[in-house]
Amino acid sequence: MEPSERAQAARDRVPRIDPYGFERPEDFDYAAYEEFFSTYLVILTRRAIKWSKLLKGSGRVQKSMTVKRYIRKGVPLEHRARVWMGVSGAQAQMDRNPGYYHRLLQGQRNDSLEEAIRTDMNRTFPDNVKFRKSADPCLQKTLYNVLLAYGHHNQGVGYCQGMNFIAGYLILITKNEEESFWLLDALIGRILPDYYSPAMLGLKTDQEVLGELVRTKLPAVAALMDGHGVLWTLLVSRWFICLFVDILPVETVLRIWDCLFNEGSKIIFRVALTLIKQHQALILEATSFADVCEKFKELTRGRFVTECHTFMQVSVGAQRALRSAAAFGLRGRCPGSACLARRLSLCSLQTSASEVPFTPPSQAAPSRPAFPRSLGPTGRPVVTTHLEPSGCSPAPVP
Repeated sequence: MEPSERAQAARDRVPRIDPYGFERPEDFDYAAYEEFFSTYLVILTRRAIKWSKLLKGSGRVQKSMTVKRYIRKGVPLEHRARVWMGVSGAQAQMDRNPGYYHRLLQGQRNDSLEEAIRTDMNRTFPDNVKFRKSADPCLQKTLYNVLLAYGHHNQGVGYCQGMNFIAGYLILITKNEEESFWLLDALIGRILPDYYSPAMLGLKTDQEVLGELVRTKLPAVAALMDGHGVLWTLLVSRWFICLFVDILPVETVLRIWDCLFNEGSKIIFRVALTLIKQHQALILEATSFADVCEKFKELTRGRFVTECHTFMQVSVGAQRALRSAAAFGLRGRCPGSACLARRLSLCSLQTSASEVPFTPPSQAAPSRPAFPRSLGPTGRPVVTTHLEPSGCSPAPVP
């Protein structure tokens, strides 16, 4: 069979809409995906059997070395919501605060918060059939409720562009408003402190940390960046603020999030370093500022990132020397990070999230500048703080 015939045959066999409701893009490689998934399906089946045995008869999922090992090898879709809720501490928080989510939705109105969220509704996953107004049920209402409740709960953050994509993924996995709210609280309140606050200190600090890690582990890449005057903020802001949503394939993002909920933010650094190291030769071909920008766009495309199981094995294995302590140490040395270091001491990755005390709503958030927008690789509008190839002019970063 000719390659074109094989491609068409695969296109006929592979559904145009993926299991999460996303339409596959026009340039989607159906043949490569079918070849990958035929192998991955065997892994999924084996992992599902092991997870079913592990969870049989147990209540809340607790952190342990066994659970950590299982999570790194992938959580089956049917168990993902339960595992995320357990290891992140979201289930414990929800159990301790019955009715709290619904009280937030019934509380005092905030017109500016509501308008900010409404503005992003139609921009959130327009290529996902479940978020379209014609869908029954339409997940836009669920997404609106989750973001509104969180804005009331954490008034110091309110709503920040990028949170809609994260909450949208949570809703697709949990299929439950309240669970999505508590998982969003685990991410923003404990796992990624100060990523979404008006000053975005955590986000800025961790981008600087990535730069220092690259300088240590991949000095040639760091030298190239310095030589062309390229700031890490301009290249990787979306990786951090959107947690790879609309940057890497959906299943790969979910495998990253499996580890994120259990082990904390070190997986973000591991994934980022893996992407850069895997494509180091490509990056070093760059001869200009604009060329560096274009090379970094290529990092998140292709077979390597699609084959999520191998990708995660490389991310966890090749960067195993990167420990939480290393990231914390670099965070402490980054400019302006004293406040963040204090937050991290309270929200240590080594502390069970279920032990973190419940945080009541805080004061209203100061206004923040808006992120510019662009289309992601699948055509979805996304938050963008990196350089576009046309002109490659710096984008404002809050």
